[in-house]
Formats: sequence, C-alpha cells, structure tokens
Amino acid sequence: MFAFADFAPAPTLSRLWVMLTSSEVIDMAVPSLYRVGAGMALAAVIGIPMGILIGRVTQLREITNIPFQFLRMISPLSWMPIAVMAFDTWDGAIVFLIAVASIWPILFATAAGVRRIDPEWIKVARNLGANPRHMLTTVILPAIAVDILTGVRLALGVAWVVLVPAEYLGVTSGLGYAINDARDTLEYDRLSATVVVIGVIGFALDTLCQKAITRLNWMKST
Repeated sequence: MFAFADFAPAPTLSRLWVMLTSSEVIDMAVPSLYRVGAGMALAAVIGIPMGILIGRVTQLREITNIPFQFLRMISPLSWMPIAVMAFDTWDGAIVFLIAVASIWPILFATAAGVRRIDPEWIKVARNLGANPRHMLTTVILPAIAVDILTGVRLALGVAWVVLVPAEYLGVTSGLGYAINDARDTLEYDRLSATVVVIGVIGFALDTLCQKAITRLNWMKST
C-alpha cells in the first residue's frame, strides 16, 4: 500500500519537476512524437487522395463503403502480430499501427468535405477552363482544408491513444516504454508523472490542430 502512495499529487509533481529540469521528458517524448508524426503522415498520404476520389466518384464510394467501414471497426492493436511479422524494426511496426489507426478519420472527413462542395463551383471552374490540376489545387483542396484538418485532429486523438500500448513492443524509448519500465521497476511516481506528460503533450497537439482549423475556417463569422 505504501508503494501506491507515490501516485499521490505531491510525489508525482516532485518527480515531474525532476523530469522537466533534466532531459528525461525530451528523451522519452521525441521518439514518440516521431512515430506519431510518421504514422499520421503515412495515413494522410494515403487517406487524403483516397478520400477525394471517394468523395468525387459515386461508384467508387459505393464499392468501398462496406469494406472500409468493416476495416474501420477493427481495433488497430489487432494488427500488432501482423505488424511484428511484416516489419524488420519495432519502429516500423509502431508507425504502421499508428497509420492504421489514423487513416480512417482522415479518409472519411476528406470524403465528406468533397461531397459538401457546391457543384456550382465545379461548373464555374470548368467554364473558366480549369484543368484537373487547377480544379484540385484552386477549388477542391481550399474548400476541404478545414475538413482535412478536422480529420487530422480526430486521427491524432486516436493515434495518441494507440501510441502507448504500441510502444509496449520491443522498443527501448518513448512514452509507452517509459510507463512500462516504471511499472516494472515499481517507480509509481515516475509512472504517474509520465501519464501527466502524455496528457499535456496530447492536449497541446490537439490545441494546435484546433487553432489551425479556426485559422483556415473562411466560413466563420466575423
């Protein structure tokens, strides 16, 4: 029972201060941020173009709806055994799991944004001689920028939740590893301080996404 007393606010804040004044927080946060960033970048590279195609092409949307909805409902962590076998490095497996978790919010938000574009905009752009590249860069992407960022924000929340159990794999760095290591060594003050760090970083990332959405929302009232 005395060991669990380290979960109390005083030991937690004391250990958190030690971690902040040293390089410990940076050392465990940087690998995790890299993995989340790489996984979400991969999800965006696949999800945004696919979302635009699904939003624009009705037949493709009808064909992919059931398979994509089915895959979306599978827990990303269910792919962990496959990821371990498919990738040579633990980092690669973790990035894959984060990408699997992140792709669906980005894809569906992008597709929904494309479907909401006023058809008159497309007609006007065509009448003005816009080619497919101009249509994409001057009409579609600006119109769905907020939808894409909303999908990214949702994906970030999912990815941040998946990150910790994913880092229970064979890596020796990151926030998830720090929690697992603190648990194994019975350093409950370090464990609870790491939980606080995870919450603060996650909240900061979500706030940045929210500010970016507000900044790009050209439809907001002034």
